[in-house]
Amino acid sequence: MEPTETSPATSNITVRRGEPLVVITDVNKHYGDLHVLKNINATVNRGEVVVVIGPSGSGKSTLCRAINRLETIDDGSITIDGKELPAEGKALAQLRADVGMVFQAFNLFAHKTVLENVTLGPIKVRGMSKADAEKKAMALLERVGVANQAKKMPSQLSGGQQQRVAIARALAMDPKLILLDEPTSALDPEMINEVLEVMVDLANEGMTMIVVTHEMGFARRAADRVIFMAEGDIVEETTPEKFFTNPQSTRAKDFLSKILAH
Repeated sequence: MEPTETSPATSNITVRRGEPLVVITDVNKHYGDLHVLKNINATVNRGEVVVVIGPSGSGKSTLCRAINRLETIDDGSITIDGKELPAEGKALAQLRADVGMVFQAFNLFAHKTVLENVTLGPIKVRGMSKADAEKKAMALLERVGVANQAKKMPSQLSGGQQQRVAIARALAMDPKLILLDEPTSALDPEMINEVLEVMVDLANEGMTMIVVTHEMGFARRAADRVIFMAEGDIVEETTPEKFFTNPQSTRAKDFLSKILAH
């Protein structure tokens, strides 16, 4: 029997820890002459939190977006739960339903209330009744600390509140995996911690997460592994403890000396 763990806060998520969930094999990506992903190989296991860090332009966000095919790849393969990424159509829509995405700029629907933003996917994609979707959405909004904002429009919320709504929206689909692409970089400093706290709680509860971030404190606190990228390559891949106390490459040492000095 495989060990399982069910998290009440993330709603029917059962984690079979240790099984590979995302497998990235020999992936390359070019933008014209720019080689942004260079023969990338990585595996993310169920229940694992992998933080991807590195300087701007290193390919972090491109890799994150390639995992749910918001970016296409030139060659190689990416599989999720044993299935290779579909090119288009219903299979791709199903993949995106199973892989939550939280963006830097929130990407909430401006013309819909907070509650409508969170219920839209479960109703339209999962076929859930409005009543059930609203009950689930309110529980998730409570979970991320913004249930009292449910009837408001996104423009009436702070950036930190909008990002927490975006996380609730991703969770509402019962995803196998959540991708977070620099989720705090558009926030004012005082709002960053409120989002990071939600992310830490999700990590502690066993949600599989791939997080592109410059928040080194989150990486130290919540990551199982750190992937350090530079110039389209994975330069180092190790535990947070080893990465932050004893980086092996000159590029990682240089990056950490600059980012930790601020």
